[in-house]
Amino acid sequence: MNNKHILNRRDFLRASAALTVGAMTMRIPLAHLQGNDKIRVGLIGCGGRGTGAAHDCANAAPGIEIYAIGDLFKDRMEGCRENLKGLGDKVNLTDDRCFHGFDAYQKVISSGVDLVILAAPPGFRPQHFKAAIEAGKHVFMEKPVAVCPAGVRMVLAASALAEQKRLGVVAGTQRRHDKGYIETIKRLQDGAIGKIVSAQCYWNQGGLWMNPRKPEWSDTEWQVRNWLYFAWLSGDHIVEQHIHNIDVINWVLNAHPVKAVGMGGRQVRVDPAYGHIYDHFAIDFEYPDGVKVLSMCRQIDNCANRVGEFVIGTKGTADPGSWIGGDSAWKFEGERPNPYVQEHTNLINSIRAGKPLNEGRQVAESTLCAIMGRMAAYTGKEITWEQALNSELNLMKENLSFGPLAVDPIALPGKAV
Repeated sequence: MNNKHILNRRDFLRASAALTVGAMTMRIPLAHLQGNDKIRVGLIGCGGRGTGAAHDCANAAPGIEIYAIGDLFKDRMEGCRENLKGLGDKVNLTDDRCFHGFDAYQKVISSGVDLVILAAPPGFRPQHFKAAIEAGKHVFMEKPVAVCPAGVRMVLAASALAEQKRLGVVAGTQRRHDKGYIETIKRLQDGAIGKIVSAQCYWNQGGLWMNPRKPEWSDTEWQVRNWLYFAWLSGDHIVEQHIHNIDVINWVLNAHPVKAVGMGGRQVRVDPAYGHIYDHFAIDFEYPDGVKVLSMCRQIDNCANRVGEFVIGTKGTADPGSWIGGDSAWKFEGERPNPYVQEHTNLINSIRAGKPLNEGRQVAESTLCAIMGRMAAYTGKEITWEQALNSELNLMKENLSFGPLAVDPIALPGKAV
């Protein structure tokens, strides 16, 4: 596969971000820890995923200390703090390092931590990531890393700055740290099924949680507590959830799509309690050399579920996570350490070795792929990679406070822009 265009584009983006970095006049310090030095960890976003990520990080390597936590909501922060007590001496949380409010992320970053876990709703991720990198912190950030092109560009720039500062950045695309995927995809890239001509990826499942609105909640609080159902917070489920499968396809093909067309809608989950997002998508991505990829995702109860990826080559087929069929038939049968823990282990080990991983660009590109698919479905138009990357679309709300906040209209293909 000819990736000349993609590499040139990456070089252009890296150079553009470097201009911003180059404008800094201060010397950039070497930011890594040696051996088994204690690493103080701050958690930003104390929901279920954030609390789980803190457990995974604490159990990933010796010398980890959960040192500060923060969330927009006090009850979330307090619930997380209580939960983390189960980690025993791996936790060192004092009252003055447990924060809540719109500035909680800033307080966690400035509390004396070495590494921050970013697990607030994805709409906040670019702002939080930028602040952490500028402050010289290593970062583990959940996927997706943005919900719109403006956010993706912010993450790309911060990732370039992290590279300049030698800061570690790992994302919550845990399949990248799963031994089954790693070994299978290596074989695919070595030609085990010949030239890859097409692929499919799916995340079709039932519905997820929803928090019924309470009378005392403002519009803002209601939306943030139900962040899944608002595109400015989640990106819609094609971005928030299906990014995992899209990321695998990018990894297999070592490329990103050049264009996308698709459709989707809101057919079953129509109650206003579910915000304004869709409940199903079907996207046709075209990758370099004309490789077509069918992408499907759905969150509707009582339907057939399917989560995974499938690749078709000239000499066989494969599930990128476990097996290869055809002339070079093979099945992964080795041990598979928990990838949710392994991703933290790999980040910590790389920091201590002075060779920090940086997955920022990689996950930003996969996030933009999912956003491109959403844009195609929402508008009903063909969307190219360049259009998506350079779009002026910015979903983040300005000057947020606990008060009125209108719900964005449901996107209507043929009318939405």
